[in-house]
Amino acid sequence: MSQETCARKFGLVIIVEKQVQSVFFTFLLILSPTLIAKYIITSSRYIMEYVGTAKGDSNENCCVPELITNSKSETTSIEGSKSGLSESDSKPNDNAAATSQKTFKETIELKIIYNKQKIDISFPLDDTVKDLKAHLQDVIAVPQAMQKVMIKGLAKDDQTLRSLGVTKGAKIMIVGSKLDDVLAVSTPTKQDLVDEAAAAANKEPLSQQKMHRKVLDKGIPEDVIPGILESKESLPDFPLAGMLNKSGGKVRLTFKLEQDQLWIGTKERTDKIPMNSIKGVLSEPIHDHPEYHIMAIQLGPTEASRYWIYWVPAQYVSAIKDSILGKWQYF
Repeated sequence: MSQETCARKFGLVIIVEKQVQSVFFTFLLILSPTLIAKYIITSSRYIMEYVGTAKGDSNENCCVPELITNSKSETTSIEGSKSGLSESDSKPNDNAAATSQKTFKETIELKIIYNKQKIDISFPLDDTVKDLKAHLQDVIAVPQAMQKVMIKGLAKDDQTLRSLGVTKGAKIMIVGSKLDDVLAVSTPTKQDLVDEAAAAANKEPLSQQKMHRKVLDKGIPEDVIPGILESKESLPDFPLAGMLNKSGGKVRLTFKLEQDQLWIGTKERTDKIPMNSIKGVLSEPIHDHPEYHIMAIQLGPTEASRYWIYWVPAQYVSAIKDSILGKWQYF
């Protein structure tokens, strides 16, 4: 019911009541003034009660849609706020769960055996052999590229400890040479340094210096690759073998370009040297046999760390320098 309809009904009631009141008032005036006073009080009370009832009905009928609408909107807003809270509350929980899954790693106790040493470490079970090498690099002072991890045979870098069946308390053997051990093979003595300094001062060719003549005087090795003058060839698919190191022992060079490593192999061991750790490459033709070179690979920051190689075929010298240092770096 609209407010206008309610007002009309209320006005009609007042008019009727006034007419009735005038009739009764005339009749009662004849009878008694006292009765007139009682009538006025009673009728006024009746009219007030009736008006209050009519207003209550009209307000209830007129305001119901508005109340329903308001209640719906409030309910919707409450539900929306609840859903918003539930979503915002759930997201941190989901993020926390994801973070906990990422940060949690199952670690186990391992015993590393290297060079007769036994070292206890804790390491994540799902990390790779490559990760283990990186961790051990500072522990055993062996460069990552020069380590071999033995777990039921030689383990590959991309394998995880779990996939290799490693369990708590397992023993893992590490094989590898420290950089100092590699340099020890080629480190010159004090007398060699004196001779080299004197030769440099006199600008004496390398092949004429006393420290190198001790190796060169043994003659050309029988199994060395034949040298070719005034020729530049790319590196062969097989190792360069038959050459000699400063101790006079046989040495071979293997270029692992896909791993960016130079493998220096002797009868005793093979050392894997990262090419980016090599500081320089020096070469000079041998005076009596220019088809071969003396070559020095500098493994450390000073000239004392040069690894000397004799009887390097001349046709491969440029390719060796290009592979190790790049065309714009060698000298």
